[in-house]
Amino acid sequence: MKLKALGAFAGLALLAACSSNNANTAATGGTGAEATGPAPGSEQDLVANVGDRVFFAFDKSNLSSDAQATLGKQAAWLQKYPSVNVLVAGNADERGTETYNLALAKRRADHARDDLVAQGVAASRIQTISYGKDCPVAAGNDEASYQQNRNAITSVVGFNPQNCK
Repeated sequence: MKLKALGAFAGLALLAACSSNNANTAATGGTGAEATGPAPGSEQDLVANVGDRVFFAFDKSNLSSDAQATLGKQAAWLQKYPSVNVLVAGNADERGTETYNLALAKRRADHARDDLVAQGVAASRIQTISYGKDCPVAAGNDEASYQQNRNAITSVVGFNPQNCK
């Protein structure tokens, strides 16, 4: 009797192992292979293969050559995925008043949007928002943190990398 119970238990364990293997195969597209990267046209694709942010000098909203290069890559990516719409969020570091930083961050987002439009992306595909200093990406009161927080971040609409309202 114990042998029968042990055999039944072993059979169930074997079935459970097979069924979880099938679930893993289905999750990877039925091939049993690992996923090889982000889905084309996704937020993760934008971040990994293009770059989602440009940076600004202190108290400036003009685009550096590095920023223009990144926006050029974003424009090419957006032309490759014409159904994708984006949000460009302007940000500032914590120095300055709330009112001033909201205006500065708006100029940063607008300049990034204008550059994308100048490169052929339809303006109707690009929304902008200003977070001012309310949504830092780097914590800290030092120059390294300030540099990271002076940015414009491009994200696929519906995705909020800064978790801001």
